[in-house]
Amino acid sequence: MARLHRALALICTVAAPAALPLALGGCVELVVVGGIAAAAGGGYAVGQERGADGMANDFTIKTEIAKALTQTDPQLQAAITTSVYNGRVVLTGRVPSPAMKAAAAQIAGRTHQVRTVYDEVEVAPVEGIWDDAKDTWITTQVRSEMVVDPSIRSVNYAIETENGSVYLIGSARSQGELDRATRIARHVPGVKRVVSYVEVRSGAPVVAGPPALGASPPPAAYPGPSYPSPGYPRPASPSPIEVQKL
Repeated sequence: MARLHRALALICTVAAPAALPLALGGCVELVVVGGIAAAAGGGYAVGQERGADGMANDFTIKTEIAKALTQTDPQLQAAITTSVYNGRVVLTGRVPSPAMKAAAAQIAGRTHQVRTVYDEVEVAPVEGIWDDAKDTWITTQVRSEMVVDPSIRSVNYAIETENGSVYLIGSARSQGELDRATRIARHVPGVKRVVSYVEVRSGAPVVAGPPALGASPPPAAYPGPSYPSPGYPRPASPSPIEVQKL
């Protein structure tokens, strides 16, 4: 999917009208990211649990990993996407050999200030541009639904999609907020599964399932995405979620 980020501006310019809903999803993601970068010194950084210093540290980690991947093998940098939150790194993408997968994990693990590496890189043929576009569309829709949900502080979540699998990493203010965030991702058309590396604010491991007896009731059930989804048939049931022990 990393290849798509560099080509997306061109796609948004020349996309055919029939593909506009998908292409615009990718365009919106780029515009939002640009806005975030411009505002990083202000309210956006303040609104994040990790704060401005945490954002700066994570950006440095991401940059150093990308540089090391390029120096080792330019194909690694092109094939792998790095998501970083509070020094925790999620690697996603597809590489042609186990050796390349292992090299990427080793590079990330020895990068300064990295606390943990979650290696989700697959050994498989590289996706085509259309598959990349679908993944970007999914990421954009998940982000958009989180942004408009008042019970979720979306700035605390990093979202990446690879081959229909949505990876979440970040910080949730409560288990109820996290449950709602994962519910949103599960209902987006085209999603095959959701993998959560999100910590609740206390830092305790995430636990799947209903709240404990006597706990506050969860938010109202998420009704599903509010946008049209041409080309993406709605699944008969929500996609499965895999909650990782942190």
